[in-house]
Amino acid sequence: MLRIAVPNKGSLSGPAADMLHEAGYQQRRESKELRVVDPTNEVEFFYLRPRDIAIYVSSGKLDIGITGRDLLIDSGADAEEILPLGFARSTFRFAGKPGTANGIDDLKGRTVATSYEGIVAAHLADRGVDASVVHLDGAVETAIELGVAEVIADVVETGTSLRNAGLEVFGEPIMKSEAVVIRRSGAEPDETTEPKVQQFLRRLQGVLVARTYVMMDYDCRVEQLEKAVALTPGLESPTVSPLHNEGWVAVRAMVPAKEAQRIMDDLYEIGARAILTTAIHACRL
Repeated sequence: MLRIAVPNKGSLSGPAADMLHEAGYQQRRESKELRVVDPTNEVEFFYLRPRDIAIYVSSGKLDIGITGRDLLIDSGADAEEILPLGFARSTFRFAGKPGTANGIDDLKGRTVATSYEGIVAAHLADRGVDASVVHLDGAVETAIELGVAEVIADVVETGTSLRNAGLEVFGEPIMKSEAVVIRRSGAEPDETTEPKVQQFLRRLQGVLVARTYVMMDYDCRVEQLEKAVALTPGLESPTVSPLHNEGWVAVRAMVPAKEAQRIMDDLYEIGARAILTTAIHACRL
């Protein structure tokens, strides 16, 4: 049975559970559940603190896990990313009082407060910057006001909390993070679990594609078919079927969801009609 670590709380928990549900896996019904067995899919889920997941996976006790790229790197665990999942995206930045610094070189000899000591220390070392790093749990914005540090390094989404604290970001981003699937580094494929691992990854990839694309159907004149196909090339090529009315064809193709409205407008302009889009709930490519 495949053993998978899943975040039990925080910004990773809900989206991870939703994705797993869309992928056809049984999920917990109550937040207090720490373990769920899905006998149909031969998977056992363990709900753990997001910061601990990389440690459990690197130990080999669990086969794979879902956590944040930032948490994986910060942990220093012997685990590696094998699939980005596209949610819980964030950017890690330095911030300080206006005029404190313009870039990372200005941090030499200064103190940086952060909840991600591993990431920050490695980032500074890689760039040859000698600065002190103070580890704090939770919100770090007040560290500067209280004199604990001169600069902070934290996750920045909208920047509102930083601005409210009178701080501004500076320099290049330290890293960009998102939810990822991880496994132990250098793990030898096990003939018992490896097929289930690959099946798990294919299912999640199918969910990612289904969320990114929609299916578009429309009718168009034969003489406009090449123009229409150029607008909707699909992944391989569109499906084209003759209609009862001579000179017309029906076309079906996957198109990026974000571009669907524009594509519908362009199709209409060249004479396509009965243009429909439908959601894709699951797929395999």
